[in-house]
This record gives sequence, C-alpha cells and structure tokens, in this order.
Amino acid sequence: MIIGIDGNEANQENRVGIGQFAFNVIKGIEKIDKENKYIVYLKENPKFDLPSERNNFRYKVFGPGKFWTQIALPLKLFTQKEKLDIFFTPSHYAPRFSPVPTIISIMDLWHHRHPEQFAKKDLYQLTKWENYSVRNACHIITISEFSKKEILDIYKIPPNKVTVAYPGFTKFQISNSKSQINKNIQKIKNKYKIDTDYLLYLGTLQPKKNIEGLIRAFSFLITNYQSPIVLVIAGKKGWLYEKIFDLVKELKLKNKVIFTGFVEEEEKPYLLAGAKAFVFPSFYEGFGIPVLEAFSLGVPVVCSNTGSLPEIGGRSAIYCNPYSPKSIAQSLQKVLTLKPEEKNEIIKAGFKRCQEFSWEKCSQKILEVLLNLSNER
Repeated sequence: MIIGIDGNEANQENRVGIGQFAFNVIKGIEKIDKENKYIVYLKENPKFDLPSERNNFRYKVFGPGKFWTQIALPLKLFTQKEKLDIFFTPSHYAPRFSPVPTIISIMDLWHHRHPEQFAKKDLYQLTKWENYSVRNACHIITISEFSKKEILDIYKIPPNKVTVAYPGFTKFQISNSKSQINKNIQKIKNKYKIDTDYLLYLGTLQPKKNIEGLIRAFSFLITNYQSPIVLVIAGKKGWLYEKIFDLVKELKLKNKVIFTGFVEEEEKPYLLAGAKAFVFPSFYEGFGIPVLEAFSLGVPVVCSNTGSLPEIGGRSAIYCNPYSPKSIAQSLQKVLTLKPEEKNEIIKAGFKRCQEFSWEKCSQKILEVLLNLSNER
C-alpha cells in the first residue's frame, strides 16, 4: 500500500499540542510499519529529528506555502505519478480536494464551545476548514472518549466513523542520581529566581487553561496556608493572555507569581520534579499530556473535573471545579497538607496510571485504522 501523510504539524521547532501528537505518531508509524510505503508531504524541508528517509519512507517538499492544504497539496495529489491508497492528516485540516480517501484527526472542539475567545479571522478558518474536512473525511481519529462525544454531538456523524487513539507522552531523560536531580532542580530554581516551595502550571497561556482562575485560587490559598510558597506559571504566551498579567498586578501577587516563558525540553523534567504539585485547572482539554508527565515524575496532580481530565487522570489525581477559584484553592490546600503515607499512595497511583499510555500504542491504533480502511476500499 502507499499511504500519504501531511507532516507539517510535526515539522516544527517547538512542538506543543497537535505538533507533539503529529510528530510522535509519524515517528511511531515509521518505526512499526516497514512493509507499506509512506510519502510524507511538507511545505518546508524536514527537521533533523523527523525519521530519516529509507526505501519505503520518504518526503515530498513543495509549495507555495500559503493555503497549502487548499491549493498546493490537492494539486500534488491529483498530478503525482504515485496513486495513494489512503491519506492521513494528524490535524483537522484535510486537503481541500483529494482523489483518495482521507483520514483526519481532531484534538478538541473548544472553538465551537467558546467562539468568543477567538479572533474572527481565526475562528472563520477553524470552523470552515474543519467543517469541510469532517464532511469529506472517510474517518476521524481523536484523542479521548470526551473528544469523540464532542465530535458526535457537534457534527452528528455515526459513532463508527470516529476512533479514539489515546496519545502517549515522552518519558523524560532524567538523572538516576538523587543528588544530581536535586542539583538540576536547584539550577532551574536559580535560573527562574524560585527561592522557596512552588506550585507549577505548565502549558500555553490561553483562556481555556483557566490561568486567571488559578491565580485567584492561589490568592485565596496563601491567606490560609502557613508555609511560604509561590506559583510558577511556565509556558509560552498564546492568545488573550494580557488579562493574566493584569490580574497578578491587581491582586498584588507580583512577588508570589513567577512567569518563566517558554521552557526548553531539557528543563521541563526538573522544573516538574521540583514542584510540590502540578496544577492543571483547564476549563476544557481534549487530553492532557502534562498530567501524565507529572505522574511519571512522582509529582502529585491537581486538575479539573471537566473535559477529558478525569478520563485521563483516573483515581490518581485530586480534582477541582475549574469554575470555582475556591474549589481550586481547596484542592491545592489538600495536596499541600497530605500526610506522608497519603502522598506516597497518590504518587504510586500516578506511576501506575501513566504506564497505561504510550506513543507506541497510539501509533499502532492509528496504523490499524489506516490499514483497515485501505483494505476496505
């Protein structure tokens, strides 16, 4: 079989969210399947860490880059000599026209639930391009039962047209030496001027992450919590982030809230490992890879009781109502005052839970869908 893949989401410098998903799925499929032939379509030369070309795995790079899925990609699919059996895109944008059956991926549908949080131009593209992609797709991959339910609810398509492939997470390369781990944690703390215990949020700064609610909750927390503690908010600026910084000033928390900006991959495990707890109070998540990353490092997790997070965290996390800063504060207070044996239990549960997810399982599930649909055609 000849299988085409849109590799552009994977072909980025700093991968988050869908880029992380696309990169690991392409790597996983290339590793698992040596029999079928793959053509990965790109508008720029492949990054160094994408799989190397081999006999049955190669790249096609072409432009123009603007409206690539609308114009350049469809033209290439119609005019190239190789006739694909199926085309897969690890994002929700399919080629505008395609001579072959196409499978798309949808992470979440937040833009349908809260369109007011998107610029009109961005929202138009998101909804219009996604709509034709869903209507023309022969199948849809998604990342949780929650997201599947959202797709079925919004697009009214048959359940058998959607497959859930849980993402994995990249296991951090972290020192085996406890003293070296502590040194590296201290190095990170020094870099970001963290001089006491801290709670950590790690992710993009955008409205659905509920960082404003977290800051209000932290303000409640420090009025009752006796020990010194700071809140570290790590991650790049997304959109509509200005209110986050304004709120810190309004609540006079400038010395209690630390913004790191984008964190390099090699720093992430030590920033996580040094935290008293990882906090993920999102209004809405299609999955929640950072929860698994925290579990894998033995860090207790406080996260929302909405979206996919209870599905992913299971019984291993402490949950809060993201719409109530008081509820978030109470959950933070709870995690910070766990008895040693309670903390050990929750850490053990987290270790066990994160072992249920892997990129290999995710890639294998998607590969099965690709091959089954190819055989049916």
